[in-house]
Amino acid sequence: MQLELSKKEFRRLLDMVYIGNWILNSTRGEDRFRDYDQVESLLFEKARQEGMPILAETYRGETVPSRAFVEGGIHEAIMEYENNVFFDILAEDLARRDMNDAPIDETNCEELAQRIETYINEFEENGTDNILVDLDTTT
Repeated sequence: MQLELSKKEFRRLLDMVYIGNWILNSTRGEDRFRDYDQVESLLFEKARQEGMPILAETYRGETVPSRAFVEGGIHEAIMEYENNVFFDILAEDLARRDMNDAPIDETNCEELAQRIETYINEFEENGTDNILVDLDTTT
């Protein structure tokens, strides 16, 4: 297979591969999807060969994203995504809780959407500052 990309397009592809592999493997410990690691390694080795050696380094005999690549801002994009997803999931979980975890159908879908929107607005204004948890374990 052949794929022709400009250097800029290839650089974007490296970002996407790294982000995808991070999402798939960053929490898996030793139970990683090795085939995704291999594809990432293949592409970062190609970067080295195509005049972008600063983006790749060798670790334990494998080509991996370099420290310069990892520390170059890619994690800020991942953190922004994780932050948004966190608040979206939290808003929906709280909205469903408020509705006693009722099955959602056409009769209450709009109510759920409004509750989610209310929580999202709260999180946009105050983050988690107004979230309180009752830690009293004596009840």
